[in-house]
Amino acid sequence: MKHNDIRLSKAISFALRHQPWLFELELDDEGWVSLEDLLTALHHDRPQWQSLTQADIERVISSSDKQRFEIQNDRIRAFYGHSLPGKLKKTAAPPPTILYHGTTSAAIDIILRDGLKPMARQYVHLSLDTQTAIAVAKRKHGHVIILQVDAHTAHQDHVKFYEGNQSVWLADTVPSIYLCILGD
Repeated sequence: MKHNDIRLSKAISFALRHQPWLFELELDDEGWVSLEDLLTALHHDRPQWQSLTQADIERVISSSDKQRFEIQNDRIRAFYGHSLPGKLKKTAAPPPTILYHGTTSAAIDIILRDGLKPMARQYVHLSLDTQTAIAVAKRKHGHVIILQVDAHTAHQDHVKFYEGNQSVWLADTVPSIYLCILGD
């Protein structure tokens, strides 16, 4: 991804996931905003983005290694990662049998006692594979620990899961009885 595309991707993230009010955007209950409104906001944000088009936004989103956004018809939204007050509505769905969560030695005792909680996020983030979980854990301080989540049993016991994108699933919380340290 080119340097300018990275800047645009970060601006889109900031606008849709963190502070839409700074861009004068109104997200609906599911996090959607019109592409036209986003384009107008980006045109006002930086003079060099005056000629930005919907095709530019689509290119940046499709070339990103992390699929954080979706476009449907004339609307766009972030899949997950919101730090907005209030909770964006998601539709619960049956999860894969097993999911993973990357953490570190600094947090493991609390997680094994209290379960996974969203902390400063709206949802707990879970991975479909261990590679993604490891990459997430490496951003934190401490020795990397991968938790295996018995999502199938948790779902049967009425824990709600939501599909974030192709590699990330979300949950409100995951009680510790559904967690085990991978390799234990």
